[in-house]
Order: sequence, then C-alpha cells, then structure tokens
Amino acid sequence: MTLAIVQSRALSGMQAPEVAVEVHLANGLPSFTIVGLPDTEVKESRERVRAALQVAGFEFPARRITVNLAPADLPKESGRFDLPIALGILAASGQIPAAKLADYEFAGELALSGELRPIRGALAMTWHASRAGRAFVLPRASACEAAWVEKATVHPADSLLAVCAHLNGIATLEVQPPLPFELASPYPDLSDVKGQAGARRALEVAAAGAHHLLMVGPPGTGKSMLAARLAGILPSMTEDEALESAALQSLAAHGASLNWRARPYRSPHHTASAVALVGGGSDPRPGEISLAHHGVLFLDELPEFDRKVLEVLREPLENGQIHISRAARQATYPARFQLVAAMNPCPCGFYGHPSGRCRCTPEQLHRYRGRISGPLLDRIDLAVEVPSLAPQELQAASSGETSAVVRERVEAARERQLARQGKPNAWLGGGELEKSSQAEPEALATLTRASEKLGLSVRGFHRVWRVARTVADLDASANVGRAHVLQAIQLRRALVND
Repeated sequence: MTLAIVQSRALSGMQAPEVAVEVHLANGLPSFTIVGLPDTEVKESRERVRAALQVAGFEFPARRITVNLAPADLPKESGRFDLPIALGILAASGQIPAAKLADYEFAGELALSGELRPIRGALAMTWHASRAGRAFVLPRASACEAAWVEKATVHPADSLLAVCAHLNGIATLEVQPPLPFELASPYPDLSDVKGQAGARRALEVAAAGAHHLLMVGPPGTGKSMLAARLAGILPSMTEDEALESAALQSLAAHGASLNWRARPYRSPHHTASAVALVGGGSDPRPGEISLAHHGVLFLDELPEFDRKVLEVLREPLENGQIHISRAARQATYPARFQLVAAMNPCPCGFYGHPSGRCRCTPEQLHRYRGRISGPLLDRIDLAVEVPSLAPQELQAASSGETSAVVRERVEAARERQLARQGKPNAWLGGGELEKSSQAEPEALATLTRASEKLGLSVRGFHRVWRVARTVADLDASANVGRAHVLQAIQLRRALVND
C-alpha cells in the first residue's frame, strides 16, 4: 500500500477541526514534502520524524514521500502532527496495519529518540474527537487532562514504539482512567472578612445574578479580600461549563487543574497589555478574559490600567465572547466572566478618610477618575464603597457568615433564574427582562424617577432593573417590589460617573 490516512486535530479558537494526514509514497528521487498550509513547526517535523523512525528501528522509505494535511485551507501549527505523520509513513510502507488506524485519532510531538512529548490543547481536541466516536492516542503527559472529557477513550503513550506495538497487536495501550477532582473550594472563606456588611451584600447579589462589581475605598479596607472570595460563593459549575473552562486552560498551555470544577479566578497586574487581557498574537491564544470564562476576572487598581487596555473590555462585557482577527488567522473565544474591579477614591487613596490625610486637588481627583471611561462604567451593574474601619470597630466586629452559607442562598436564587428564563439575570436582554421581571407598577415608577434624577442611560436603567430582579430572587419574591428597586439603586450609587 502506498497511501495511508491518519486522523488528527488542529486548533482554531475553541474548535478542534479534524485533520486528515494523508501520506503517499511514490517512485522517484527520495524526498519528503509536507503540504496543506503547515507553519514552520510542522515543516520541521520532517527531521524529527526521520530521526525518530530510524532510532526506533523502523525503515525510513527511500522514496518520494508526500504528506498532505487536509483540509488544505486550514492553517496547521505545532508539533502535534509528528506522531500521525510517522504512523502514516509506517502504514504506507506496510510496517504497521493501515486498517487499524481508522479507529483512532493521534497527536503528539516526537523527540529524536521516539519519545512522545506533551502538546497544547489536548482537552479541546479530545472533546471533539469523542463526539466523532474515535479513541484518542496522546502523550502520557497530555492524557491526564484529556481524560476529563466524559465518555472519551484516551490512550496514553510514552513513545512511538509503544503506539506501533499497540497497532501491531504486540502490546496494548492502557485506557487513561478519569482523575478524581477536589470538591473542596480552593478559595479563602468569606468569614475571614470582618465588618463591611454593605460590600458583603453586594458580593452576594453579584454572585446570585452574575453581575459585574466595582468596589471603591481607601487602601487596606478589604477590597482584594472580598474579590478573592467571590469565586467561592458562586454556584457549582456544570459539566459543560467545567469542560469549556478546562479546554481554554489547555489551549493556553496551562493544563487542567485537579480543581477543574472550581470557578476560575484571574487577577492580571495593571501593567498587562491588551493582548494579554483579551488574547491575540500571530497564532491567536486566549487572554485573561477567556481564562476567566465562567469565573471571576479581578482588576485591582482599575485606574492604573492603560485606558486603551480597559476599552477592549467593552465588547466582551456585553457579548460574552471575543473575536480576534489577524491577517492570516481569526479566532473566537468565549469570555463570559464576572468582572470585579477595585479602585481608590483618589490618587493618594485617602479621599474621605476619617484621618483627613488626603491632599488631592479637585483637578487631580477629576483626572484620576476620568481614566475610566463612562461607557465602561455603564457596563458595571454594582458599585459599592468599602469604607475604612476604625480599630475599635474592627475588633468589635464578629466573623460573618461562611462562604458555604452564602453559597446556599446564591444557588437558590440562581436556580429560580434558570427555572424562569434559562439564564442568569445579568445576561437578560431588554425584551427578556420585561417579560421575566414581573415588576410591580410602584417599583417601575420608583426606578423611572431614580434614573431621571441620577441621569442613567438606557443601559444603566436596565442594569439597575436586572439587579432589582436578583435582589427579589434572593428574597424568594416572585415580583420585583419597590424595596428591591431601592436596594438596587443604592448598590449602584458609588459609580463615579453616574
């Protein structure tokens, strides 16, 4: 047989399109050509494959070898095609049975010794391979994260020789068992935060309705502590959410964590670039907003971020995804995250502090707050002040409720939302909100008067309405009442540009 076809996978955003590695042996002067839009890493596989086959004791055909990676218009990158190319050559030259290749998909980078090295995106590829009904053969170091995919058959392999022995029936590759995951929350407990009842309430409302939150207060008042505890009170992840989140981690070469069902928590430094935040590069990779998918993105010292960097958040905050376009590549990544931001009230941080230490001028204050645009602030649902507590108040304050207790209320409120409209309140469109809010006439009248007084935009009006719906869900109320609207307004008043 002079033609063999081996199935593998490429990566394109969150997708892992199928790639047929076609290997043809022909008479003529010995050559080795790879076609099908390969990048430099794929072209270099010629030397890795040649050396690996020879070191493993196989015959490298002294013929004209043509490798086609189909479809030809899909860019191919990385060394994951080394293993399927090597197997295709062996099958085309009759050194392994070609018929057995149809039941498997293969991916793996070859060392010159024939050992298999880990690859990026194993979980995303396995996810799609399992839907095609084929088993996946992967390097052992990548098989662990791939085994998170339910009902997927994953065979870990250490070397090219081990894979060939399996195909020849000499030995059998084991099936990777699913790894146990930790059910305990990896996040600190909310009971560690003393006082700050208003901020704790805002955190609970944000968790219940998937709302974005801004905290404003002097240094050392607990803003970072509160943000770090939000992920711990969010509802448990579903199987699909966990797989999506883990697949994104795998695409970014971070690997899947043993706490893979825990909500992700990302906290980039304020010097992060726009590409680091939203993703990009010549070969587009997911950024921090996608790595925080189904979890929390915490931006501390919000005004210290470059304004151009913050502006790229506007679209994903609204749409829940980011589309990255480059000259030769495009990719779309999900980015349904909860934004939690923290900032000081002024450049020195002590505006309104009881000590009176602030010496910032009105111009400095205006310039500092102006670093955050109005359209970005308009996309934030909740904004609360986190005041400084006197030592006596801090010592007198008792420990608050634990994360587990708050999470119970959050999950109950979220279940009401899913039963009513199939999504959290923060994701509702204007028309959906009107249908599902069940607001009392007095509540709507109060909201209208408040929006006129505060100068809320239409978007701001709807965001207050969504928060009021969440407050009602926490109270187990079928209707949105005036008290719920007033609380929602109070939870937004700290927005500096309202």
